[in-house]
Amino acid sequence: MDARLNYFASPTAGKALKYVMSAGAALKEAPLPAATRELVALRVSQINGCAFCIDMHTKDATAAGETPVRLHLVAAWREATVFTEAERAALELAEQGTRIADAAGGVDDEAWANAAKHYDTEQLTALTLMISFMNMANRLNVIAQQPAGDYRPGQLH
Repeated sequence: MDARLNYFASPTAGKALKYVMSAGAALKEAPLPAATRELVALRVSQINGCAFCIDMHTKDATAAGETPVRLHLVAAWREATVFTEAERAALELAEQGTRIADAAGGVDDEAWANAAKHYDTEQLTALTLMISFMNMANRLNVIAQQPAGDYRPGQLH
């Protein structure tokens, strides 16, 4: 299977994607736990059906020491006992922030207040940017039908 578009061969995409990649790199330096970043990226990608990003974030998280049990349970995090309360709050925020079109009110006050119990303003900013960034990346890959399975940990870093 080949992608519909090769973004890296396009002059237009190349100009835009250098900023996208720079934004992604900046988010890795944000004061948010690395495990939370990967769990959020994985959950957003699962919701959006982005196979490339699911492959990438599962492999990067595994390489960083994340356990297979936690990765396998991200899709069913509400029923899983392996996530901290802070991670659960981040996953809820990620789901509501990703399913904006499905929920007329967007992110509800309860989800925001719960996240604010666990993360300071700078971390909430990073979390919001991460959720938004992943939604954009997922859409780029889903539209182009970017194939998954060949990603190597750290390949895009």
